[in-house]
Amino acid sequence: MSGFLTEDDLERLRPANEVMFPSPIPTQVVASDEFMPVPQNERQKRVEARIKAMADEYGPKHGLSRRRFLQTAAGMAAAFLAMNEEYGELYGVSRAEAQTPGAADARAAALRDQFVFDVHTHFLRPDTRLMTFVNARRAVGQAGWNPQLVGVEQTIEHLMEANWFKEMFLDSDTKVALISGSPSEDPRDWFLTNDMKFDARKRVNDAAGTRRVLTHGIFTPGMPGWMDEVERCITELDVDSWKGYTVGDNTNKHLAQHPWRMDDEKLLYPFYERILRAGKNIVCVHKGLYPQQVTDRFPHLVPYAGVDDVGKAAKDFPNINFVIYHSAYRWTGGGGAGIGVEQFARTGRVDWTTDLAEIPAKFGVSNVYGDLGQIFAQTTVIEPGLCAALMGTLIRGLGADHVVWGTDAVWTGSPQWQIEALRRLEIPEAMQRQHGFAPLGEADGPVKRMIFGETSARMYNYQRRADLMDDAVSKAKAQHAASGQGRSNLAYGYVICDPEGETIVS
Repeated sequence: MSGFLTEDDLERLRPANEVMFPSPIPTQVVASDEFMPVPQNERQKRVEARIKAMADEYGPKHGLSRRRFLQTAAGMAAAFLAMNEEYGELYGVSRAEAQTPGAADARAAALRDQFVFDVHTHFLRPDTRLMTFVNARRAVGQAGWNPQLVGVEQTIEHLMEANWFKEMFLDSDTKVALISGSPSEDPRDWFLTNDMKFDARKRVNDAAGTRRVLTHGIFTPGMPGWMDEVERCITELDVDSWKGYTVGDNTNKHLAQHPWRMDDEKLLYPFYERILRAGKNIVCVHKGLYPQQVTDRFPHLVPYAGVDDVGKAAKDFPNINFVIYHSAYRWTGGGGAGIGVEQFARTGRVDWTTDLAEIPAKFGVSNVYGDLGQIFAQTTVIEPGLCAALMGTLIRGLGADHVVWGTDAVWTGSPQWQIEALRRLEIPEAMQRQHGFAPLGEADGPVKRMIFGETSARMYNYQRRADLMDDAVSKAKAQHAASGQGRSNLAYGYVICDPEGETIVS
């Protein structure tokens, strides 16, 4: 079920993990149930073809099949070479990394201890009613797209805690992950309850013996008993930070009855005052992801999806750190994915991310942060040049120390490709000169270190990083690597397939 995707939409969707080419970097947009993905474009098709060709050429030099080669560091390097061939020299990668056995592994080994703190991760509850993913998998079997699924009952285990743990900690360089969630007017449709997130944090951290997992306390202004739940999150669950959706019910937008504004003095300010007294001063707010298709269906929620309420709240509560998720990027998914590219080319701006980046200067505040989330995951896949522009915009306006790493995984599978993309990404010099952007610098340089984890470590008072090097999770990761399985390169959201099924895994 979904309050946004229609039956016609669902008929066009297929589960990414079943039909998409398992590239180290996704070669088309993968969506959760928050937005409709766009079809694979011609440039993405060319990138995919080059990745396959390089895998066939370089794989034998490593003694590997195409699929196994693409699970290695060399295969990841080949994917970025293909991206550079199509989009220009945006990613720092050498051909030797793909061709020469051991070259990519040496680079990966040099960076694997980098502190990566992902403040934006998801999985679903075991009793979820959000069965769109299951229904999509069933459709694949019924249509005969994947013979292995014909007559086989499908589940959504890939979107549950066990696979989330594998993708986050065993298949990527992520060191610390924060479990987020999404509320609903219908309690059955919360991704995870606050108690479920608390229990998952305890399970992982107790087993690891370290602080590997943090959690959000979901707050729902205006819903019955919402401040009682805030109080319980403070006194019983000791949540690490807060997460809210200003549109109210983001999962079932047709049910949304309680949208809210961050600067609502009557509704929100008592909440801010209470969490400050409790010493919980990080408020994360979902903004953006509101393209034309969503705007047309839910126009009454548009005033709550933008960022015109952020500045006043930040100014009135300077001791609260407001983290805007997805950096309010609007033009995601179907019905407008290309608008961001056109907007920036024409004006040097992109709704609503540029507006967010201008808040510190306009309001004289220093407590507004941008989470990357889908702004990075999507633009890297659709138009890397726009990704570079948006990174430049955020850093120029918010500061490099006010942009934080979040991936929105597990929808897009292991976040390692996103980690590698930021490590390698550079803003072209011509773009730097034209727009006054600073360079991003080296993979382990000061800018990227701040984004990947230094800023979040400061905000969350994360001090004992050395403990992570020899805990139970690091040992499990070493054993996993020694098994030779490699990353799955799977994604777990939706993709659009054409009637001929051209996106089926080859």
